[in-house]
Formats: sequence, structure tokens, C-alpha cells
Amino acid sequence: MKITLLSVVLAVIFIASGSAKLAGLEFELQAFERWGYPLWFMYFTGVIEVLGGIGLLLRRFSALAAGCLALMMIGAVATHMIHSEWPMFVAASLILTFSALRAWLGRNEICSFTRRYGP
Repeated sequence: MKITLLSVVLAVIFIASGSAKLAGLEFELQAFERWGYPLWFMYFTGVIEVLGGIGLLLRRFSALAAGCLALMMIGAVATHMIHSEWPMFVAASLILTFSALRAWLGRNEICSFTRRYGP
């Protein structure tokens, strides 16, 4: 139950954030411009966030999606740190932490998934 709640909360966060990027909302456009990232990277990030959020809601892929999103969040944390955006740094760090926690709690699922579909 706790894992499911964590997955749902993370899914809402990632789907909302990714949707804002895909919609090209002004604050997202300004942020990516301020950081010096190209526009295509904003849309790419949005796709990853939305797909990852959907993956969090699918029991079979939830832990793996959380692990992949945690890796992506390392870039977000670094970006906010480099640009001294401390409130966003804290928010991104918390999302990274909870994504990594969800992946860790589902590590057996990830191992069985990779054994089943791996080489």
C-alpha cells in the first residue's frame, strides 16, 4: 500500500511537470532558456517525465520507471544547483530521493524484470 501511494504521488508530479513542458508553458520556456538548454531538450524531458509517470502507475514497470526517473532527476538537481535556484534544488532533491526510494523498494521487481527480458 505504501509503495502504491508513493508511486501515485510521484506519477502525479512527473505527469504534471512533463505536461507543462509538452504544453510549452511560458515558465518552462523561460526556465530552459535561462539554463541555456535548447527547446528540443525541454520537449524531450517532458516526454520522459510523462512516460515515466505512466510507468509508475503500471505495477510491472513502476520500480524500473522510478529508477530511470531518479537518474533523470540528477540532471535537474545539478541544474538547479549550478543556477543557485535553492528552493527548486530542494524540491528536485526530494523528488530524486523519493524516486530512488521507490526504485529501491522495488529492486527485486527490477532484477526479475531484467532477468526476464535481458540478454
